[in-house]
Amino acid sequence: MAATIAVADGSTVDKVYHPYVEPLEWELEWRAIVANKTPQSGERRKEVHKLGLGRAVSEFVFLEMYVVGEPSSGDNLALQAYEVELLWQLSEQGEYAVDYGLLFELEKEHHKDLWEYTTTVLLEKEWGRFSGAANLSVTYEWGDDIHNEFETAVALQSRYRYSERFEPALELYVGQDTRALGPVIMGFERLGVMKALRWEIGTVFGLDSNTADYTLRGVLEYEF
Repeated sequence: MAATIAVADGSTVDKVYHPYVEPLEWELEWRAIVANKTPQSGERRKEVHKLGLGRAVSEFVFLEMYVVGEPSSGDNLALQAYEVELLWQLSEQGEYAVDYGLLFELEKEHHKDLWEYTTTVLLEKEWGRFSGAANLSVTYEWGDDIHNEFETAVALQSRYRYSERFEPALELYVGQDTRALGPVIMGFERLGVMKALRWEIGTVFGLDSNTADYTLRGVLEYEF
């Protein structure tokens, strides 16, 4: 799954991860998820922002820390949670029929005894200009402010690499309370030696009554 921002209870719409690490890379990331009319909470609009700083700590391991915020009264962002994640690339790109890796995430709610740990298997396969990615996740939630439970989720992405600056994709998210499908556009702009800007923007639409009517998602990453 992509690391799941809690847009609505049980929602798994987020970024789809890829099983690759760029050695020596630093990354500054902003991510936003906006869900319209979430059935679980009854809210007409749910908005979450995520700001992260990460670096490659070895040739195959990337570590990143995030703060998660939501609009409070007056529309000002308020701190909601902290998160740390570790991405472990387990195969060289093209070494096997499918590239693979693991993603480990730990999240703690701010001012609440609510924890969440997720392990995700990352898979990717290329066919010429096309590529397919799968995130298969198991999450355990625990704490005094939540009912302890396991959840599973799947995020799939099919992408066409038209050019570095324009890559259209289709994404599918399936979770305990999520069934969503929609288009995404992403791109990559080189800014110099070891510097680049990556972006993603998309809209996924709910496929059942438990999922938000539609969810907007965006990612902006500065790599250096």
